[in-house]
Amino acid sequence: TGACIHTLEGHGYSLNSMCVSADGSRLFSGSWDNTIKMWDVATGSCMHTLQGHENCVNSVCVSADGTRLFSGSDDHVIKAWDVTTGACVQTMQGHTHVVNSVRLSADGLRLFSGSADRTIKVWDVATGACVQTLEGHTRVVESLCVSGSQLFSVGWNRTMKVWSTLP
Repeated sequence: TGACIHTLEGHGYSLNSMCVSADGSRLFSGSWDNTIKMWDVATGSCMHTLQGHENCVNSVCVSADGTRLFSGSDDHVIKAWDVTTGACVQTMQGHTHVVNSVRLSADGLRLFSGSADRTIKVWDVATGACVQTLEGHTRVVESLCVSGSQLFSVGWNRTMKVWSTLP
């Protein structure tokens, strides 16, 4: 019908990113207030406020099974969160500048992060280890998308790149 069902409010500053769980029941938002909020889509209520980043949260993505949330921030790190408890279960470090985008591989085994350091890092989700660094952008990597066995990136150098995500 086009009717607004809910207006979700609660962050202290502007919102940068959002994602929704595969079943459509949970919405996650990342903000300049350094937090992530988990929302119940049916009621519009905030279920958890996730705190742990030291700077604004630029990107969030949730696993297909809805159990893990990943976030990238201006503090140069990626965090993994337990959706049930709201606890940070892992911090992945390796970028030397702002993390603008985080996306999971189609199989959920790898996490990709795009950064202002002009790189894309590939992380093993199980261990949190960086397993590869993709180089080729000459300026900031702003956004990532994944489809099947391909990773797509866009950067400030006015280019988009297509990468194979297969080993």
